[in-house]
Amino acid sequence: MMKVLVLDGVSEKGLAPLYQIPDIRVDIENKMPGEELIKIIGDYDAMIVRSATKVTAQLLEHAAKLKIIGRAGVGVDNIDLKAATNKGIIVVNAPDGNTIAAAEHTMAMMLALSRKIPAAAAKLKEGVWNKKAFLGVELRNKVLGIIGLGRIGSAVAKRAMAMEMGILAYDPYISAENAANLGVEIVTLDQLLREADFITVHMPLTKETRHMIDAEALEKVKDGVRIINCARGGIIDEEALYEALKSGKVAGAALDVFEKEPNTDSPLYQLENFIATPHLGASTVEAQINVAVDVAKEIADYLQGSMVKNAVNIPSLSPKLLAKVRPFLELAEKLGNFQAQILDGRINRIEVTYGGELTKHEVTPITTMLLKGILDPILQETVNFVNASVVARNRGIEVVQTTRDKVQDYNNIITVKVVTDRGERTLSGTLFLGNDPRIVNIDGFRIDAKPEGHMLIVPHHDKPGIIGKVGTVLGEHKINIGGMQVGRQQQGGIAVMVLAVDTATCDDTLKEIASVDGVLDVKLVSL
Repeated sequence: MMKVLVLDGVSEKGLAPLYQIPDIRVDIENKMPGEELIKIIGDYDAMIVRSATKVTAQLLEHAAKLKIIGRAGVGVDNIDLKAATNKGIIVVNAPDGNTIAAAEHTMAMMLALSRKIPAAAAKLKEGVWNKKAFLGVELRNKVLGIIGLGRIGSAVAKRAMAMEMGILAYDPYISAENAANLGVEIVTLDQLLREADFITVHMPLTKETRHMIDAEALEKVKDGVRIINCARGGIIDEEALYEALKSGKVAGAALDVFEKEPNTDSPLYQLENFIATPHLGASTVEAQINVAVDVAKEIADYLQGSMVKNAVNIPSLSPKLLAKVRPFLELAEKLGNFQAQILDGRINRIEVTYGGELTKHEVTPITTMLLKGILDPILQETVNFVNASVVARNRGIEVVQTTRDKVQDYNNIITVKVVTDRGERTLSGTLFLGNDPRIVNIDGFRIDAKPEGHMLIVPHHDKPGIIGKVGTVLGEHKINIGGMQVGRQQQGGIAVMVLAVDTATCDDTLKEIASVDGVLDVKLVSL
């Protein structure tokens, strides 16, 4: 008899797939203190949680039988993925279960903004009947700008079309052809800001998207625009939004998410043209049942020997294959993540080449992990080992995998070239001594850098003084250099500098480095 522990008030209706299997026993508990959970976790083969229970490395040390953890929702921040992976425990989530709920909440916010419903309701409850004060606008024939055309953004587009809205979208990682199939026109962010009557955000929060909608962006928007964010707090600069709402440049805004949560004391709450909800995007009866059903199905399948569809860490590979490729899975994900942070433009093609003894093994799982490393940081939708190839294909990204037996200098090497509409970047990595990952080539320049921490990638003209000037800029900003590598192809030509720094550099520092005479570009990579 296999046992599944269910915590955090997961919908019992959604557990039906588990109840249907005679060999599985389901124990339902509410939130348990960590010390109590530690005492019982060793008896269970699987567990399902929402966000309240913290699945820590300490807890997993006592999980002798645990094979799989299900997160009834999307985010897995409360689960120590590294610790779970090290113990061979699969972690699954439910990335699709709340898509409709989030899309409908976005539409609700849009309608509430356009017709000033919250303010009108509040006044009426105060005994004030004032129709003239709440003149609204129609959605019909308005232009909706969607920032991020993933699962939820696409679902919003379909619903907005039913309202007879025109749709523009900004998404650097989806092809214009795929967008056209949805009836959406892909444009630049600047064009979207200038032309949209309503703007809705559906991007992940990354260092690139943080404060994507800031004071500078809000200066570009059409007067009277209305802005909605039901994605992630921090994408919109709340201070800049406050000023734009107060001045009237932005006619109204609706936020379901905030930079800091819970948030019960924001200057935005004082404005009549601002509405808010406490992160309710996934809070529907149906969504809570759906995510529970999705996770319960995954766990039922896995406990019966089948593969899972929504793994967020290393999948269920055979022990023999896993032992051989495990170190390269980590290297591949780091190479992909590195590429994601140095790329410019929309990805068209990813070429992965394997060389050396590695080619004797099945390398497709390594390619999949590399795709996850590239796509997961830059897409709103969840990208994992199982769906990475599908996500790439759906985005119109061509993936090519090749092998070559003989390579110089290295026993094994992985090279990934990413072609975008603005150029291409090439990165190579290997393992020293079998388990020490290294970056050994960037765009044809040989280096030897450990892919960890914060790194500055600085292509520059190979002439005296440039390295010193860059070091001076970092010193003036109190940023310590932990290591440095320089690669060049010929004296006096182009070179690339890789600086390991102790702390992440801010945008102002990067701009100052980029302004150094002879510096061609600068990218911050954080791994």
